[in-house]
Amino acid sequence: MPGAFGVGIGWRPEIAGFVAGLPGLRFTEVIAESVPASGPVPAPLAALREAGTAVVPHGIRLSLGGAEPVDPARVAHLAAAARQLGAPLVSEHIAFVRAGGLEAGHLLPLPRSREAVDAVVANVARTQAELPVPIALEPIAAIFDWPDDELDEAAFLTEILDRTGALLLLDIANVYANARNRGAEPTDLLDRLPLERVAYVHVAGGAEHDGIYHDTHTDAVPREVLDLVGELCARHRPPALMLERDGHYPPAQTLRTELDAISAASGYPVVT
Repeated sequence: MPGAFGVGIGWRPEIAGFVAGLPGLRFTEVIAESVPASGPVPAPLAALREAGTAVVPHGIRLSLGGAEPVDPARVAHLAAAARQLGAPLVSEHIAFVRAGGLEAGHLLPLPRSREAVDAVVANVARTQAELPVPIALEPIAAIFDWPDDELDEAAFLTEILDRTGALLLLDIANVYANARNRGAEPTDLLDRLPLERVAYVHVAGGAEHDGIYHDTHTDAVPREVLDLVGELCARHRPPALMLERDGHYPPAQTLRTELDAISAASGYPVVT
């Protein structure tokens, strides 16, 4: 992402008023599938754009990791959303959501295999050919690893980024969740990723159930994730970090406190 945008928050209709009232906000993200491909942009998003806030469409339905080619209509919609919003980039997930004509309704993890790398690279190339802006790829949280993994996570992601030239959307909450569930050190991944390729960062909360930590996006950001933000920024501070909330929205003051905590951990100015 060109320039440094600092701390932002994901735009959702339920908190549109709160987002609009943040005096220092320069960056937000919207679910791409919720942006009309033509016609007027939703008024709250148009107002943010007019106020100078960058709005990034974040896709959730492309299925870049699927064995089948990406749906051209879905790619066209993502490209149209970028144009509608004057976005500096778009983002999507390294995951699959459909196979054999069936929709999973969830982001599903890929086996870290050479074949999966090839599938992602081919689908990213098909997508990039239609996009007016760069794309950032987001690794997802996964509570299991496939038995036929050939690469570890850092090697898998780095090869995809190198072969596509794409940027990285790093979800630091996913890094924490995956490391905790695998019994690994989250900083080990940070030390091996090309952090200079990070376009922006998601920061989100989670909760533990039956010994498994779930990246919920509906709980408070834990101290451990904020500490990991500090570890990341000490290595290479990304252009932007974004609080990601997808439900069970707390009072406005609680959201302000979380945004301020991300600012403190990253060293960026407060936006509240």
